[in-house]
Amino acid sequence: MEATIPSDAQESNPRKAKVLIVDDESNVRLMFRSALESIGLQVFEADSAAKALEQCKMREHDVALLDLRMPGGMDGLELLQEMADQKIRTPVIMISAVGEIPNVVSAMKLGAIDFLKKPILPEELRNVVRDVLIRHEPEEAGKEAVDLDGLLHRAKRAINLRDFETAKSELIKALEINPDSPQALNLVRGMLEMREEHKASQRGLGREFRAEKTAFTPRVMRRIYNLFHSGNN
Repeated sequence: MEATIPSDAQESNPRKAKVLIVDDESNVRLMFRSALESIGLQVFEADSAAKALEQCKMREHDVALLDLRMPGGMDGLELLQEMADQKIRTPVIMISAVGEIPNVVSAMKLGAIDFLKKPILPEELRNVVRDVLIRHEPEEAGKEAVDLDGLLHRAKRAINLRDFETAKSELIKALEINPDSPQALNLVRGMLEMREEHKASQRGLGREFRAEKTAFTPRVMRRIYNLFHSGNN
């Protein structure tokens, strides 16, 4: 993918990264558009899941913002499933409102690694979109991350690419820095689900892990970390 993030050092006439905004609220789309166009990104909009699929068939996007709740048909998670079924590989950021609890693991299994909650500040939106675009650019050979943010960045990239061995390696390093990192542990959980390794791990994790909607308490998260870090996966 050749996504370009504008900067003072950019080459002349680079191809602008294309962003698809999928939200039924026009004011939300306008805010997102203004925030992203201000950093030189090319923005497209859809006010429904059906229109979003039409847009995806018309062109390839570098990232899509999908609202979790959309009335009158498919919601964001169902749209994500349809995109996966149609082999649309656009990186996705799921958007939910405060109080909504998205099914993070289900979304991750379908390819969504990043999540934002409304109300969203423009700078927060720009930062997450930048991160996704950078993550999908070709990486410099031999480059290694040493801090927590860098390791999580590389783990997300690897999960998106279904390179689970690299993802596992980066997540182990991240958890060595901070064993209680919620983001790292959620990525571990999602990756285990994606690989269906949880089936082999159920005896070690007990009923808490098998329950789809169970909250991951610190105790359960610690058990996941210990199992994951032990190399049994």
